[in-house]
Amino acid sequence: MSLFGRSNYTFIKVKRKDIPLGVWTKCPGCESPAYFKELKNNLNVCPKCGYHLGLTADERAGHLTDEGSFVGHDEGMASGDPLDFKGPKTYKEKLKADQEATGMTDAVITGHCQIEGRKAMLAVTDSRFIMGSMGSVVGERIARAVEYATGNGLPLVIVSGSGGGARMYEGALSLMQMAKTCAALDRHRRAGLLYISVLTNPTMGGIMASFAGVGDVIIAEPKALIGFAGPRVVEQTIRQKLPAGFQRSEFLLAHGLIDMIVERQDLKRVLARTIDYCLN
Repeated sequence: MSLFGRSNYTFIKVKRKDIPLGVWTKCPGCESPAYFKELKNNLNVCPKCGYHLGLTADERAGHLTDEGSFVGHDEGMASGDPLDFKGPKTYKEKLKADQEATGMTDAVITGHCQIEGRKAMLAVTDSRFIMGSMGSVVGERIARAVEYATGNGLPLVIVSGSGGGARMYEGALSLMQMAKTCAALDRHRRAGLLYISVLTNPTMGGIMASFAGVGDVIIAEPKALIGFAGPRVVEQTIRQKLPAGFQRSEFLLAHGLIDMIVERQDLKRVLARTIDYCLN
């Protein structure tokens, strides 16, 4: 018996309609639901809080270059397995899985292009491929991109989004790519040419300790995680609490490691303007 007399209500069990996959995601910044189509139209930047979500290498190249101007280099180059690396999943299996998932042969694309009419050489790493880590192919492609820019008198732009550093599956062959890319960049510098490094979330490890950290002009996206070891590892090593925002773009700008922070929608224009300022 209810407060209003005998209850004659009948409860009907309604099956919840499943939300289709690939329609919504949760913003890592504000944790609000974000509509994929709205994100895509906003260059994968959260319209509520401005958090910059990741982009694929192809998406970044498409955004930064003039339509139809990007011509890829060394696209067929793929990694071998020099150490015959074993484990729950072999290196060959990891490479094959990421090649199928991303449509890339390795973690970087390179090519010559135009940026608002300015001729340039562009390289973009992609964190979807073994966390954007640098093995022999990534190092070789970037070194060749630098050498092409040097030989043709072009400014160079490298967009880094790599959380994996040097790729352990290739051992010392991976580590030597740090020196190789920096040696090529030094020849580019001595030729009097411009190198702009763009740091996105995340740019860590051997990538940051080599080509990503030596730009003539270093630009970062907002709130990007940038450093060598991650904050948790640093805290455990020095046994001290790190300051708020440690290793984020804003902290690094305040401490002089980077030159500017640029919103994604403004990056192409800023790159073109920087090329003009530095080369004219």
